Amino acid sequence: MESSDDEKDCNAESSIQMELGHSSESKQTKFVDDVLKGPNDSCLENFRMDKHAFYKLCDVLQTRGLLRHTNRIKIEEQLAIFMFIVGHNLRTRAVQELFRYSGETISRHFNNVLSAIMTISLDFFQPPKSDVPPAIREDPQFYPYFLNCVGAVDGIHFPVTVGVDEQGPFRNKNGFLSQNVLAACSFDMKFHYVLAGWEGSAPDMRILSSALTRRKKLVVPDGKYYLVDAKYVNIPGFVAPYPGTPYCKLEFGGGFHPQDAPELFNQRHSFLHNVTGRTFGALKERFPILTSAPPYPLATQVKLVVAACALHNYIRDESPNDWIFKMYEQEAMPQVEDPMPPLEIEQPIVNAETQLSDIPVGAEEAEHASQVRDTIATEMWNDYIRDCAAIDDVL
Repeated sequence: MESSDDEKDCNAESSIQMELGHSSESKQTKFVDDVLKGPNDSCLENFRMDKHAFYKLCDVLQTRGLLRHTNRIKIEEQLAIFMFIVGHNLRTRAVQELFRYSGETISRHFNNVLSAIMTISLDFFQPPKSDVPPAIREDPQFYPYFLNCVGAVDGIHFPVTVGVDEQGPFRNKNGFLSQNVLAACSFDMKFHYVLAGWEGSAPDMRILSSALTRRKKLVVPDGKYYLVDAKYVNIPGFVAPYPGTPYCKLEFGGGFHPQDAPELFNQRHSFLHNVTGRTFGALKERFPILTSAPPYPLATQVKLVVAACALHNYIRDESPNDWIFKMYEQEAMPQVEDPMPPLEIEQPIVNAETQLSDIPVGAEEAEHASQVRDTIATEMWNDYIRDCAAIDDVL
């Protein structure tokens, strides 16, 4: 007969107490108690969210019947174990002594919490609203030109651990093993949608096609669109920069002055699309487990990406001004050392049009998408020229 969680925890606790020389339950929970009774900053540092958000998430998981207290480990400590591991990129063995439980107990509750968060993850991903995002409405560089833009889409590679026989497809163009993750981001640094688990060698347009056709798909509201970079093709619902024209900030350089409508369009497009890099940056800062290849089954590694994005959204709602978000809210990204720089956001491919076949688009649709971009660029350029002439008249 299978043992209950209480029996497993009790047996594991007795074992680890004998190994470490501890005998009281109060000593076992001392670390968690100290953190939760301490200042908010301590909770944020250890469990990656402040106390208000932490306790509220515990209540949600308990109310939904996804986690329960045991005689030995309360829900707060179960969540703390999970958050400490993903928030500090630690393996089970490294947290055993801190939490004073056996590796089996740590691993079991880690997986229980991951499953619980995955169960409610869709609750934390909300589709775009119909209103014009404040980041666009309140900035004359972007309004009214991008008034129908709801966010930005991009892909990012996270390191992955797979068996020798599976490594081929997961080896990306830089030679590293990774999963290619597609995300749609809002301008307030939240995720509208995340698709994880694709092999590192998978073409970006193929992943976008999958996101648009699967059962739980990426939905673009009628008349709206996402911004995408040069890895993608300009198609209905996704506005890409003009090819063969400066796009990234390094190409603009200091004192950049656009020479025509495509250059101006690409410059402002890149400023808006930059929200994907800042959102990914905040995600990795909070959950550094994503920046290395964790030794879990592939299915668990994929779930970790989705769960981290869901928790990112939850914390953004509950504590929008915590220090991690503040680091990345400004347009200029902070200089944070990336342990895996080759696996950063992919560089644009030279000829994205070669991937157009991954998403069937008729000639009429392609022409309409091109007209949408041209109309935005033309209006933007005409206003820019008029404003420059007005400044010259004053001078």
